[in-house]
Amino acid sequence: MNRKTFIKNITGAAAMISLQSFRHFTGGLNEQGHKMPVLFIGHGSPMNGIEDNEFSRRWAQMGKEIPTPAAVLVISAHWLTRGTHITAMEQPSTIHDFSGFPEALQDIQYPAPGSPELAAVTQKLITRTNVGLDHDWGLDHGAWSIIRHMYPNANIPVLQLSIDYHQPPQYHYELAKELGALRRKGVLIIGSGNMVHNLRIAAWDKVDQPEYGYDWSIEMNALFKKHISDGNHAALIDYEKLSKSALLAVPTPDHYFPLLYTLGLQEKNDQPLFFNDKVVMGSVTMTSVKIG
Repeated sequence: MNRKTFIKNITGAAAMISLQSFRHFTGGLNEQGHKMPVLFIGHGSPMNGIEDNEFSRRWAQMGKEIPTPAAVLVISAHWLTRGTHITAMEQPSTIHDFSGFPEALQDIQYPAPGSPELAAVTQKLITRTNVGLDHDWGLDHGAWSIIRHMYPNANIPVLQLSIDYHQPPQYHYELAKELGALRRKGVLIIGSGNMVHNLRIAAWDKVDQPEYGYDWSIEMNALFKKHISDGNHAALIDYEKLSKSALLAVPTPDHYFPLLYTLGLQEKNDQPLFFNDKVVMGSVTMTSVKIG
């Protein structure tokens, strides 16, 4: 056997192993054939993780409205890395990646299991880059603050996929497309961030007006929703050219990139549904979208 034939056979065998692993993990899951929706959730303040408010109640309602997932995969604004990584431990820790909040928030634990097997399957599905299996991160507040309201029993495996912060918007959009097979096997994929997120100029003096929004944040919220409704993903990928207000709405892309993962997973006939559509603190939107 020559070298070229050997490499071809090895590559084919690896692909077969990957397919078999995927079928093994997903065998018996999602037996009714549901294609799971995809969510982008504006998570806002970590306090939403423990507060009973309109946002957390809507998250809880969403958990009841959609099919119960076999697992949840979160792309959070708070796990930024060089390269792409996925949590692969049996029991991810609850990360309190904030300070200056009440002790009650620091005390929260969300003991959902992980899934090394699903992590390995996801690693194989992504071909545009090498995905590292991570055993150190856990679940940050971009994940648990939402999911503890959706699935309070903490009995559904939860994994996180990191954001390679050194890659451009198009990269994240294209990478998301490789995760599409998971939707048909019961995996709920959530992008967690905020479409408009500028804490540096937040209206802290308007805390008694929880729905106060700067004109530019209201403008950008409407523009983002219009392009999502129209399926104009190209405009959203190239968001910096949308408006002069775009750089105020997205001064850094960490909270915006999770939206691109959600959009990258949109398929033909998947319709968007907006919820929690509000501006808070002048410069942060809680606007969220369910696709499919």
